[in-house]
Amino acid sequence: MQTATLFDLPDIQTLQEAPAAAASAKPKPKRKRASRVHASVPLEPSTTVPDEMIRNADWIVISSSGGKDSQAMLSYVVRRAKALGMLDKVVVVHADLGRVEWKGTRELAELQARLAGVRRFEVVQATGADLLERVEIRYGKLKAKAEEEAVERGEDPATVKVAPAWPSSSARWCTPDVKRGPIRTLYTRLTAELAHLGRPVRILECIGQRAAESSQRAKLAGVEVNRGASNGKRHIVTWRPIHAWSDRKVWREIARSRLPYHPAYDWGNRRLSCVFCVLGCNSDLVNGARRVPELAAAYARMEVAVGADFKKGLSMREIIRRAQALEEAEGPAARPPVGTAMAAHAGWAVTAKYRARQIALYGLAA
Repeated sequence: MQTATLFDLPDIQTLQEAPAAAASAKPKPKRKRASRVHASVPLEPSTTVPDEMIRNADWIVISSSGGKDSQAMLSYVVRRAKALGMLDKVVVVHADLGRVEWKGTRELAELQARLAGVRRFEVVQATGADLLERVEIRYGKLKAKAEEEAVERGEDPATVKVAPAWPSSSARWCTPDVKRGPIRTLYTRLTAELAHLGRPVRILECIGQRAAESSQRAKLAGVEVNRGASNGKRHIVTWRPIHAWSDRKVWREIARSRLPYHPAYDWGNRRLSCVFCVLGCNSDLVNGARRVPELAAAYARMEVAVGADFKKGLSMREIIRRAQALEEAEGPAARPPVGTAMAAHAGWAVTAKYRARQIALYGLAA
């Protein structure tokens, strides 16, 4: 056996520096598991021509939030499917968000689908906690992780700063949790219904995202393969039929369709889904606090529980304060005339015809 000499051993300085170097060395980040996409899933859609996509699809799934954009998209896609004699392929799906979305949204989405002539309307919902409860759960996990890392660094865990638990424009975890994930469960069911085809089921998912909404949405493709939701049993193509549309074009399509829209727009809202969306403009949030004060109070309590404002630079407490100030200055606002939002974009002449047709066709109150 060969014995080590003095020259083979590390010097004293190296021995002293080794523990310090080991302590300061950062752990190697865990490699993310590479997601595997089935070899049969194409890289690009076979066509971007609307009528060809409709013909090629086994299912045409229209995601409806009950808002103006998904409503205009519903009208447009259904009109094209009808013209091709393929309305039986159309399914409208609504992701029910529970207490955090505007009252009556689910019922309105179903009414819009039925009046448009769609026979199949599906509702999906995330299991377990709702969005507010998920914020609290997320905070608990972030706090535990921050404290664990502090202990590893030899710091006092009581002094750690916990990352914000609320969704944000850069961390939109709410969308996959309460919308995208539940909708994929519908895709699984639809795929199983056509398993007898003996090939991957072709699903055309229609989403009402528009470039005018944000710089991020402006970067989205009008048509693309959804490789994350596709597999060996189903191939999903995402189609954004109204991606290039303006607000005016959206409202004119709604007027043409004669389908009723959500009253929150007449109250002044620009968006519709969650009453308090982190991506909503400030006026939408204040309007929500005036119309649904009990929900605003629940958000304010959650801000205290997780130690962070609902929206960066704007707390729910401030939103409530602004809402209360408007109530004191103006008094409880009377409901605006039906059609106010449409008239702002399409004019009162178009709006008057829209209302008259609604009353004649559906007996809806003015």
